[in-house]
Amino acid sequence: MPLRPGFGTKGQPQTLRANFFALRLPKDLTIHDYEVVITGQPKEDVRRARKARIFDLLESSPECAPFRDHIAHDKSARLVSAKKLPQPFQVAILFFEEGAPAPGNNAPVYTVEVKYIRTLNKREIDPHLEGQDRSFDALPHISALNLIVQKHASKHGVRVGGDEERDEKKRQGKSKYFFPAEERFALGLGIEACRGFYVSIRPNFKQLMVNINACMTAFYVPGNLAEAMLVFQQQTGTIPSEFFEKVKVVTTHLGYPKRKAIYRIMGTSPRKTKFKHNTYGEITVEEYFRREYKITLQYANALPVIDIGNRDKSNLMPPELCQIPPGQPYRGLLPDKATAEMIKVACNPPAFNANLIVNQGFELLGLRGNNSTLVSFGITVDPEMTVVPGRVLPPPKVVYRNNQQLSARDGGWNLIDVKFHRGGDLSNWAVLLVQEGRHSGFASAQDAALTPFLRAFADMCSKCGMGVNLSQPPLIMETPRLPAAHEDPGRRRGVDLILQTFRARLNPKKKPSVVLVLLTTADIYSGLKRLCDMSLGLQTVCMQLDKARRPERQDQYFANVALKVNIKLGGMNHVLDPEICMRWLKEKKTMLVGIDVTHPAPTSLKGTPSIVAVVASVDDNFVQFPAGLALQRNRNINKDAEEMVEGLTKLMMERLQLYEHKNGSLPERILVYRDGVSEGQYKLSLEKELPQILDACKRFNTASRKTAYRPSISVIVCGKRHHARFNATQANQMTRNGNTLPGTVVDKGVTDIYNHDFYLQAHSGLQGTVKSTHYIVIYDENKISADQIQVNTHNASYMYARATKAVSLVPPAYYADIACERGRQWISMLMYGAEAQTRSQVSGGSDPDALQRARQEVYNKAVQLWGEGAQSDVRNTMFYI
Repeated sequence: MPLRPGFGTKGQPQTLRANFFALRLPKDLTIHDYEVVITGQPKEDVRRARKARIFDLLESSPECAPFRDHIAHDKSARLVSAKKLPQPFQVAILFFEEGAPAPGNNAPVYTVEVKYIRTLNKREIDPHLEGQDRSFDALPHISALNLIVQKHASKHGVRVGGDEERDEKKRQGKSKYFFPAEERFALGLGIEACRGFYVSIRPNFKQLMVNINACMTAFYVPGNLAEAMLVFQQQTGTIPSEFFEKVKVVTTHLGYPKRKAIYRIMGTSPRKTKFKHNTYGEITVEEYFRREYKITLQYANALPVIDIGNRDKSNLMPPELCQIPPGQPYRGLLPDKATAEMIKVACNPPAFNANLIVNQGFELLGLRGNNSTLVSFGITVDPEMTVVPGRVLPPPKVVYRNNQQLSARDGGWNLIDVKFHRGGDLSNWAVLLVQEGRHSGFASAQDAALTPFLRAFADMCSKCGMGVNLSQPPLIMETPRLPAAHEDPGRRRGVDLILQTFRARLNPKKKPSVVLVLLTTADIYSGLKRLCDMSLGLQTVCMQLDKARRPERQDQYFANVALKVNIKLGGMNHVLDPEICMRWLKEKKTMLVGIDVTHPAPTSLKGTPSIVAVVASVDDNFVQFPAGLALQRNRNINKDAEEMVEGLTKLMMERLQLYEHKNGSLPERILVYRDGVSEGQYKLSLEKELPQILDACKRFNTASRKTAYRPSISVIVCGKRHHARFNATQANQMTRNGNTLPGTVVDKGVTDIYNHDFYLQAHSGLQGTVKSTHYIVIYDENKISADQIQVNTHNASYMYARATKAVSLVPPAYYADIACERGRQWISMLMYGAEAQTRSQVSGGSDPDALQRARQEVYNKAVQLWGEGAQSDVRNTMFYI
């Protein structure tokens, strides 16, 4: 990776505070590092959840008592100590679950062996921090210090994410601890939001810093499982298996607690679910609990049985005999209402979050002076947020038709009295009225309110500079009444009715340039886009009528839709001042590229592939970014996500071919903005993806080409999932809601010691605490200076075609993200788990081969749905925007 070439100088200087706190270490700090090996009787692989309990029992053992305040561990395989432990160090642990009074008669015995590995000293890491030794591997030291600093939080809070990570760098990035015993916020449907804190040590120039950030996540409301199911059933009319699957419950019928995870939800109640018992023969679950435990079930016929066994052996339980214990994270996709509530409680202004971190955060994380483990190591954490220098870059000039220039204020501008730089042709357009029986819709194509509604939209498009024949009304199509969503799984029948409407009314030899689709619900959207993008090759733009028909906001809504229509038609909404803001980008023929990968969600069907999107500019104003999309199969069918792009050569070749077709020559320079690569994957991206980009360029070196083609390439990673936050220190250097100003850039104080990185906040934060994007130059043949990459990335953030404001993520990466989302819509029935029957096949069964076959079937289904991707008539446009 390239070294930082220097620091940026452009912009108005300002002083900021960052949520980083200096870590004070004694000069003679010594950390003894140990490997922990756990063996069972009989020998077995010990699950991580059980390992965590074994570590708790180890700490409370007499052998460990002299060292208890001097050690920290990862609850899995590593332990560090301020004192040297005797060798050999072995402890026999008699296992019993948390909450049980003592081990049972047949309690398993585990041998815990703590083996010395090495001693870590502060003096070893100092040259690296001073900028004198880039090659030094600081990860062992930093990860050891993380264990020490996070010990209190690990013991008293609930860690969410990271426990399953074996890669230490990835694990550090997921160090979030929540404290459900503190303030909680109801989200409905048996879910509540709990506040927590991210905490992780970061190496910065000349010192280590602790990055602390406030965060929130959803937890299951503790209580009886049956009552939770009833609440969900009453509010939604159903009990989806994915909502409760894998939830850990505590059974109560044995007289002592037993913790198990729900393997699956059965389809029948305790009264109707039978199983074979050695003593009772075939018996229902209800009758078994009555005879064996003298328990009369209250909900014997109202709720489904749960299985807390595994794929090899079932263990059927009535939900009312199970408790959801406190502190259990909800890992699925939040329902829409819960998401809205979460945003309300999580969006707090910067001053609120800063105060929360330095007060409640320090207290709950145990970073005050009363932490015995920190005292043992001689470590302290400075309670003051660090001060860092920042700059505010000036906004670029935005140019419309006839060289009309606008100056952005607060990161945005408006369309009043300006026309698109180049308007698209809307002389041949059509309207599809999708009838779903909602009050916000039009009664029919003959509804008296429809004509003035469409006329108002056409007027707005004309006013914005598009070519509209106002004397010629659009073709209006109307679907029959579509079946309701609950009667039409996956909306297949609804999509088929839309197809029939198109076939009946449209001439396939003279397609409209765009179809305006009027919707009253959003759940037909995926099927509609799949049909029009992949089968019919129609450009479509959707309007949600409940929003579009609000008189007070209609002009703004129509203007926003016009932005999308124009860009889909190949127009240019706006450009930047070519002489000042675009000079560096235009000095060579340059192609901007955005790359992203989206992976299946936890609720997606197992075997669902990832989706790759590559977008690239095709004009010298960097406005049009057609996209290439592809499915990415995981090399291991049993693995859920492949992080690196596998088929990048083909996708890049397609982008280069289109650029050459549009411009008559290939680009001399390529700037790649890669979204979605985590800190621990930079090297992997260079090893796996960069060679594919280079190979794509080599493929153009054919015999007919007189000179070898080899553009200069730079790759910049865009990091959104970081926890750095910046606070303005002066009232005249913040927005009205207390956030830092649009254009804020930071490349000192909390950035990397060696790598070329910076934090840029191009946009204006509308609510909550604004978040910058972390840009890291991981490969650079263009020898880009700090000012060049910072200023041009900032200026490019004003080129997003779908809005009249700067965006938080540079548009090539943003477009790739949006294109990935369109790919998700194409296989939505797999991505969002709509195929209930397939879900049952994939999650059930005891045969590993059957499980693999089921995953293969899901992948085959994805390939079938995907077909050839976007139809040829729309493929080379921004159909996805």
